[in-house]
Amino acid sequence: MATRGFTGRRPTAAFARRLPPGQFETDDFPVLAKGPTPRVGLSSWRFTLSDGPRPLATWNWAEFSALPRTVWQGDIHCVTKWSRFDTTWEGVSIDDLLAAAGVAPPTAYLLALSHDDYDTNVPAADLLDGRAMVATHFDGQPLDAEHGGPARLLVPHLYFWKSAKWIKGLRFTQRDEAGFWELRGYHMRGDPWRQQRYSDDP
Repeated sequence: MATRGFTGRRPTAAFARRLPPGQFETDDFPVLAKGPTPRVGLSSWRFTLSDGPRPLATWNWAEFSALPRTVWQGDIHCVTKWSRFDTTWEGVSIDDLLAAAGVAPPTAYLLALSHDDYDTNVPAADLLDGRAMVATHFDGQPLDAEHGGPARLLVPHLYFWKSAKWIKGLRFTQRDEAGFWELRGYHMRGDPWRQQRYSDDP
């Protein structure tokens, strides 16, 4: 894991209630990855929504960029114990993505698929009703490659490893299939307010 450029500080009283247990607030945006940063060209980028092996819809970058846009502002929390407040993201909500594909969730579970083979499982309920998006912009700028650009999943109410970088698709699965870190001992859901970091956490 590569880590650089973050500092911690004690939370102020005003922010303490927004800080999940075991977290500290930072103004930095740490870079955490299991390997080299993928460089995904927009001309070759594709996003595919699928039900198991069966594709439901595919968009290229121009088609994806033409979908309805959503802006989300709020706090993000990493399993490595940093939290950043008042972040701003823009992208396509999962609700709008499903509407554009003309489908309802066929199962209760998904795998978020990444260009670096970092797949992570997320219950469908954690992605719907405005709770998640495929983000392409951060703080008003296109998402940097080191932070998952050109597009990453954003599921801000779960630990940030669930917001898979360099996303290339969502695959509905019949069961809750473990992803890369879940197979290596991380929690299957990852709620920061319940400190669901590892597989044996309740």
